[in-house]
Amino acid sequence: MSEARTYVVAGLLIAIATHFAIVFGIPRVMMHGAFDRVSAHSAHTNEWNEAPRVTAASRTIVRPSPDLHYDACAYDLSHGPVVMRVAAWPNYWSLSLFADNSDNFYVLDDREAHEGAEVTLIRAGHEHPKDAARVVESPSDRGIALVRRLAPTQSDWDAAHTASAHDVCAVLH
Repeated sequence: MSEARTYVVAGLLIAIATHFAIVFGIPRVMMHGAFDRVSAHSAHTNEWNEAPRVTAASRTIVRPSPDLHYDACAYDLSHGPVVMRVAAWPNYWSLSLFADNSDNFYVLDDREAHEGAEVTLIRAGHEHPKDAARVVESPSDRGIALVRRLAPTQSDWDAAHTASAHDVCAVLH
C-alpha cells in the first residue's frame, strides 16, 4: 500500500471512530449532566423534584412549556426496582422515562391511566416483582423520569403542586 493510501485509510478510520464516539457518547454525557441537575435538589436519587413554575427565564428543562407543571426523578436501579406513582389529575398528564443515553423508552398518560398510575421500573432482563401491576424494563440502571401535568393558570399550577405531593419515586422494598 502506498504511503498516501495509508494516510487516507488511517484518516477514514479516525473519522469513523470519532463519529461513533460522538454519536454514542454525547447523549450519555448530556444525560449525566441532566441526572446531576435533577438529583441535586434532593438528598438522594429516586425522589421526585418539583420544578418551579415556568417563566420566560426558565431553562432547567430544554424549552419548557409554561402551561405544564413538571416533576422529575433521577432514578437509580442499582439498589433494586423503583416504584413510581403518579396521582390522578383531571387534565392531561404524562409520565416519560428516559434511559442514560437520553432515549425515551416509555410513556404513559391520562388516556391510558385516567386515575393516575403506578409503575414498577426494573433493569431489563431482571425478574419482575410479584404483585406489580405494571412493570417497565429500563435499558439502563440510571435515568430520568418526568411527570408533566397541564396547568396553564396559577391556580392550576397550585393544584398540580398539591397533586404532585402524592407522587412517589422510591426504591421498592
